Amino acid sequence: MTVLPQDQPPRRLRLAVLVPLALFAAIAALFLVRLFSGSDPSLLPSVLIGHPAPQTALPPVVGLVRDGQPVPGLSPADFAGAVTVLNVWASWCVPCHDEAPLLMRLAADKRIRVVGMDQKDPPENARRFLGRYGNPYAAVGADANGRAGIEWGVYGVPENFIIGRDGKIAFKLVGPLTAANLDGIFRPEIEKAVAANAAAAK
Repeated sequence: MTVLPQDQPPRRLRLAVLVPLALFAAIAALFLVRLFSGSDPSLLPSVLIGHPAPQTALPPVVGLVRDGQPVPGLSPADFAGAVTVLNVWASWCVPCHDEAPLLMRLAADKRIRVVGMDQKDPPENARRFLGRYGNPYAAVGADANGRAGIEWGVYGVPENFIIGRDGKIAFKLVGPLTAANLDGIFRPEIEKAVAANAAAAK
């Protein structure tokens, strides 16, 4: 019969304790580096930047009208030929209520097109939300099950994408538009996309 060394059980016990502790320490260190790096958490990198917008086709929000006309759903064709801002939103999203007036300001810029992706929302709630704050969207797709959001790499609502005239994603802002990041970050990125659009048209 083989007799195990006396220190084998304690060594296994030490490993069982130390390995999870080491993993926790590594995750905590990564979190602290991100926390104190000074980087803006809303500017999370996206693997989609520089790539064509997902070929997402979504039905319209049932019963949604604008200027007496039904508002169309989202089509892949919506992301080509003009600089487009895609706002991912929902009526149940608290920050979406705060950013709604800023989206109305963006929609007044005739150089761009603002479209929306409504996440997991009953149509009556979506209509009520837009009736309260105004409808900045030329098109709104209803993402009833959240699948399109996954295709777009959405972390959570709200998020905003800038898509260039070439149909490629130029920029992504995680979290709501605010007065500060609209003028400090988002508008400059729109200007870049518009400039690239003008250069391509020459």
